[in-house]
Amino acid sequence: MPSPRSGYIKHLLAKPHERVKVGGPIVEFDDAPHVDTGTVVGDLGIQAPPAAAPPAPAKPRPSPSAAPKAAGAKVSASPAVRALARERGVDLAQLTGSGPNGTITRADVERAGGEKPAGGAVPLAGIRRSMAINMAKAHAEIVPATVWDEADIGSWWSGQGDITVRLIRAVAAGCVAEPVLNSWYDGEAMTLETFKRIDLGIAVDFVGGLIVPVVRDAGGRAPAALRAEVDRLKTAARARTLPAAELRNPTITLSNFGMLAGLQAALVVVPPQVAIVGAGRISQRAIPRAHGLAFTHVLPLSLTFDHRVATGGEAGRFLKAMIDDLEKNA
Repeated sequence: MPSPRSGYIKHLLAKPHERVKVGGPIVEFDDAPHVDTGTVVGDLGIQAPPAAAPPAPAKPRPSPSAAPKAAGAKVSASPAVRALARERGVDLAQLTGSGPNGTITRADVERAGGEKPAGGAVPLAGIRRSMAINMAKAHAEIVPATVWDEADIGSWWSGQGDITVRLIRAVAAGCVAEPVLNSWYDGEAMTLETFKRIDLGIAVDFVGGLIVPVVRDAGGRAPAALRAEVDRLKTAARARTLPAAELRNPTITLSNFGMLAGLQAALVVVPPQVAIVGAGRISQRAIPRAHGLAFTHVLPLSLTFDHRVATGGEAGRFLKAMIDDLEKNA
């Protein structure tokens, strides 16, 4: 993070690796006049000798294996070196630093703690951290069950067509047939809130992780308006310019993972939602007809739901309504 100005730091207002709210204070600048007396080393403000001072006689570099510091002695090391020591399980108080003024360096820690394969662990942040929290919450709270089926879309799909818009329309049909799947459930209070309006989360995959923008009133929009809204949300999501308000409070979610790969999936329901719909990879298949076999295109579908509040019968009727809508010629 670039500093907003040059100058001297009076106080650090956060500790290394501490999470700070966006816009929160990090440092306090010292506006008093200063004379530059050297370079600050480490995070304790230890300064190197002034440039004008005569050089001290050369001393042999201490070994990290030398006797440990006296009890209570302060340790001089940068935040990065302290983090490395925590990763390696090295007690900095047991080391004698080989850096300026006894500062402990990265090399000192590596020699004391042994080598580690390249890469190293880094804290999760941003979208991946949010995803980890949400998935852990879902795993702890939801009682998931999944039903699978497939829709014959050969009457209108021949390699072209707007699958996403048709899927949104089909989800809306399912919500009309079984509104309980378009609900929020509070497991602690044991209350269920069912919605008439469908605010549909659309799972979007990109390099930074998984993000779920929300199409508001998905069941009340015309196909052209749906297409424009989905395109807008996906573009903004991948550019990371989507306001937080457009990621909040979906009532049900759709994941069209088949655009990448996969036929079926038992997806994760994120509370307080009750259901998530999955669409797999479209394939061509021979299906029996009245007068023999016919080649058609088949779209695999899955519905994962919270079995605490929705039944298998409700899930089956929801999925049947989706299939009926998807198999319509228009």
